[in-house]
Amino acid sequence: MVTKKSGIQSVPAQSGMGLYLKRIFTLMFGAVGITAIVTWFTIYGGGIRLLVNQGGMSGLYYIVIFGAFALSIWAQARAFSMKPSTAALLLAIYSALIGFGITPLVWGALSVNPASILQAFVISALMFGSMALFGYKTVKDLSFMGVFLQLGMIGLILVGVFSIFWPLGSGFATIVSLIGVLLFALFTAYDMQFLKRAYAQLGNDTQKNQLAVLGALHLYIAFIAMFQYILSLLNLSRR
Repeated sequence: MVTKKSGIQSVPAQSGMGLYLKRIFTLMFGAVGITAIVTWFTIYGGGIRLLVNQGGMSGLYYIVIFGAFALSIWAQARAFSMKPSTAALLLAIYSALIGFGITPLVWGALSVNPASILQAFVISALMFGSMALFGYKTVKDLSFMGVFLQLGMIGLILVGVFSIFWPLGSGFATIVSLIGVLLFALFTAYDMQFLKRAYAQLGNDTQKNQLAVLGALHLYIAFIAMFQYILSLLNLSRR
């Protein structure tokens, strides 16, 4: 073990943080990759017919969406009571379900403006990267945002459920999408600061690996949500 005696943080501790962040982002972008692959196969393999019918979304679509939501809540509640490998498997399953869930949105964008899919991904990646870096580097305590972000997410979920029965007008849908982009951009910064601070407070590698999977889930949700809302914004004016 190599350790400096000058009072500066040791090399192993710095490497530990680096490995911790690498694990988080490897899991997160792996989940994004699974989502993209599942969406592609669902569209071009004909699975889209199972999710969309002439009357709108099928029953299977809502089973997938609510099933994914329930899985994410359960996984977060059990994050520190399961093996990291099990948690990573649940993250993969969740990302596959989301891949099915966002298929109708991506399929609609392909028929209206195919270029908007790449545009939305690039914008989401830039926003995500900027906010993650801000959350990691800032010395300002962002914990005060937690309550407001949670309330905002609950509001978006309620609006989403409401829109199942009463579709939103384009004007209101635009406002909701803008709020969604802002909310999950702030969530990215908030989660990054939390993950950085929590690393120093956890006592063993198992807990740190469990937190890494949980952090990957949170950041994955923020990225995918930003992508969805940005893609919606790019195509609302064309419908």
